[in-house]
Amino acid sequence: MRRALALLGLLVPGLAALEPLSVGLAIGVASALTGYLIHPNFYCGYVECCPGARQRLNATALKVQLDTKLFGQHLAKDVVLKAVMGFSNNPSPKKPLTLSLHGWAGTGKNFLSQILAEHVHRAGLRSKFVHLFLATLHFPHHDKLKLYREQLQNWIRGNVSACPHSVFIFDEMDKMHPGLIDAIKPFLDYYEQVDGVSYRKAIFIFLSNAGGDLINKAALDFWTSGKQREEIELKDLEPMLSVGVFNNKNSGLWHSSLIDRNLIDYFVPFLPLEHKHVKMCVRAEMTARGYSVDEKIVEAVADEMTYFPKEQKIYSDKGCKTVQAKLDIHEDAAMRDTNAKG
Repeated sequence: MRRALALLGLLVPGLAALEPLSVGLAIGVASALTGYLIHPNFYCGYVECCPGARQRLNATALKVQLDTKLFGQHLAKDVVLKAVMGFSNNPSPKKPLTLSLHGWAGTGKNFLSQILAEHVHRAGLRSKFVHLFLATLHFPHHDKLKLYREQLQNWIRGNVSACPHSVFIFDEMDKMHPGLIDAIKPFLDYYEQVDGVSYRKAIFIFLSNAGGDLINKAALDFWTSGKQREEIELKDLEPMLSVGVFNNKNSGLWHSSLIDRNLIDYFVPFLPLEHKHVKMCVRAEMTARGYSVDEKIVEAVADEMTYFPKEQKIYSDKGCKTVQAKLDIHEDAAMRDTNAKG
C-alpha cells in the first residue's frame, strides 16, 4: 500500500485536495497499476530474469538451429540435443548437466556452446547468467593456482545462488592448469545442496582440443575401411576419449576427480570436417553477410584451406575456423555478384 500511495503521489500531485471517495478510487487504481508493473511478465520484458521452474527449452527450435548451422557433426548434435532436452524436462535433476566437448579447432565446439547458451538464456553469451572462462585469460599464472581455485568456487557459488539455471563455459581446457578444474567438483556431484545452495539445475560445458587426435584417427579409420562418417556412434569414441583426456597431462582433466567420479555426463566428440562441410560453412557465411551464394566463390574459398592426411587430403586441418578470413579476400567479387543479381 505504501508503494501504491507513493506512486499515486507522483501520478496525482493534487491528491490532498481530493475528496475521500476520489482518494479511495485513486488508491485502488494505483494499487492495480503497481501490481501490473511489478508482475514478472512485465518486469522481465525489460530486465533479464533467471528462467522460472516451469520454463522449458524449445526442442524444435534448438534442433533447427543445430541442423542449419552446425555442419558435419551428427554425433554432437544428437548427443547434445538429447542430453539438454532430457535435463531441461526433468523437474528434479540429481546433478548439474556437465558436457565435455572435444575436437580440433574450427569443428564447432564454441559455436554449439553459443547456440545452447542462447536457448537457455535469450541473451546468450551476453547474458548475466552465462559465464565464459578462458584459461589463458582468467587463469594465466600457475603460481596462483590456490587463489584461482578460491575465486572460481566463490564465483560459481554466488552466481548459482542468484540464478539456479546459470551456464558456465570453460574454454581452452587443454591450457588449464592441472588440478584447477577439480575445485568445482563439489558443485558437479550428486549433492542436494552444498552450503545451502543447490547446483542441480546449472549447466557446465568444457571445451577442449585435447582428444582431437584420437577422434581424427578414428574418423580416418572409418573412412579407410569404407564406412560413412555418419555410421560412427558415440560408443565408438566416448570410452577412448574419456581415458585419453584422463591420461593426457595437457587436457586440463589429467587424473581429474571429475572423470574418476563419473561427474562428466557426456564426452562429446567433434569430427574433423571434410571439403563438403567447409563449403557448407562458406555458404552459411555468405548468406549471413547478405551475399548471393556463388558456387565459384564457395569452391575457391574451400580450395584455399589446407587438408590432411597429406596424400588423401580429406579433412580440413583448421575446420571452418578461417572461413571468414578467406572469404574476406573474395568480398569484392561476392558483392559484385550480389549487386548484379539484385
